[in-house]
Amino acid sequence: MRWAFNPAVMRHLLNLWPPFFFSGIKVVELAQDYRYCKVELKNRPWTRNINSSQFGGSMFAMTDPIYPLMLMGTLGKEYMVWDKQADINYITPGRGKLTAEFLLTDSELEHIKQQTEAGEKYFPDFVVHVKDNKGELVCEVKRKVYIRKKPKYRDVS
Repeated sequence: MRWAFNPAVMRHLLNLWPPFFFSGIKVVELAQDYRYCKVELKNRPWTRNINSSQFGGSMFAMTDPIYPLMLMGTLGKEYMVWDKQADINYITPGRGKLTAEFLLTDSELEHIKQQTEAGEKYFPDFVVHVKDNKGELVCEVKRKVYIRKKPKYRDVS
């Protein structure tokens, strides 16, 4: 199933995935090296709440699988990666199209590899800022991810 981890294929699959497709969520960019991703929440009547602002659950959902996906793409088959915990802080009502950008730096990836080298579990935190068309912060999502080397790749010496 190696083809599924081609970033272009994965981006299209995510855009057809019902939780994204029906919520107006679109992955507009997924870097070839999985280190950058940009996700948008479209402004549609069915994506708004009773106050005519974007539905908070959709803002939360647009950040859900992205960091684990990016980490699986960059770390490779040796690692198990799971979403573990998340917290959202709504700053202001989201109006119009919303955008979230995700980035993995060399130092973050190196730190993850160091922390999991001997097979330990590691739980890094990532912060995602969801912004409106003016670039103003709408909400902040803190995501904790579980990362561990798969048993067959752990150093058992």
